[in-house]
Amino acid sequence: MSLSSIIHPNNPTFIIAEIGVNHNGSMTLAKELIDAAVYAGADAVKFQMFHTEELTTAQADLADYQKKTNENNQYDMLKKLELSGSEFAELKAYCDQKHILFLATPFDIQSVDFLDQLGMSMFKVGSGDLTNFPLLKRIAQTNKPMILSTGMSTTDEIDHTLSYLTSLNPTMSISILHCTSSYPAPESQLNLRVISEYIKRYPHVIGYSDHSVGIHVPIAATALGAKMIEKHLTLDRSLPGPDHAASITAQECKRMVECIRLTEQALGTRKKELTEDEKAIKPLVRRGLYMREDVAIDTVLTEKHLIALRPLASIEANQLENVIGKVVKTAKKKHEPLQWSDFYE
Repeated sequence: MSLSSIIHPNNPTFIIAEIGVNHNGSMTLAKELIDAAVYAGADAVKFQMFHTEELTTAQADLADYQKKTNENNQYDMLKKLELSGSEFAELKAYCDQKHILFLATPFDIQSVDFLDQLGMSMFKVGSGDLTNFPLLKRIAQTNKPMILSTGMSTTDEIDHTLSYLTSLNPTMSISILHCTSSYPAPESQLNLRVISEYIKRYPHVIGYSDHSVGIHVPIAATALGAKMIEKHLTLDRSLPGPDHAASITAQECKRMVECIRLTEQALGTRKKELTEDEKAIKPLVRRGLYMREDVAIDTVLTEKHLIALRPLASIEANQLENVIGKVVKTAKKKHEPLQWSDFYE
């Protein structure tokens, strides 16, 4: 599978409901979140797979947004959110049953190998691992598409990583997601115009991973050209866990998907052309040249003789300068439309 087969300028925006660790270690909650994503109309759900011992040390401090978990360090927090391989296999089977694409972000090489063998169709790399070349190398070796988030990254870092991936696998399908790694991220820090710059700079599918509050920003990102949207999903923002506060509910996700689809319709094509409705309305609201007053035969027309009125007549108002100075060969009444046949040859 290539990203271009499902993510293309002529295809709908690909929408990922990011479950991440919002399952709080519960398979029941994980499946309820999959159901919520299906209800919302998302194209895929995404989890996070990791082995805590291969991800963090026991001394790693919590980020500010993680401190609401009331854990002492990253290790303790992550250990409670870790799912087993058999649980991931069960979740993928459940996604297959529900006809929604299963995705996961691997945080270690062991997880890459497991997800590859599980038959996952593409890999997501979180912003924190954009420079984790050992992990990227293993993913590239699977020859499967990669979705690369770029939060906390400079352009030079992104260029370096893309160059490295291309050296490993020149034909690798890559999608690049603009992202601000703040949870939740205020609008003042989102810098959505980066999406347009990515589109100009990189020959890859460009998308957006959102951590802001609400649904308006992903809709704006779609209008800017993002062909992939990733947004955290929760059943309740008040649940314990690091990501719930920056997530949206099932109903909000459904509305976001609906608005993105409407935005896509509104974007249309780059070709400026009349719609069928406009074709019908145009002659009624465009103006033609009419007589402002009665004029006698052989009158030399001046601007004071003419008025632009609806509906559009034989001579459109933009022909004013071509009419001034012509001589009418017949008398004309006030508000009578002017026609080219009214003039001497």
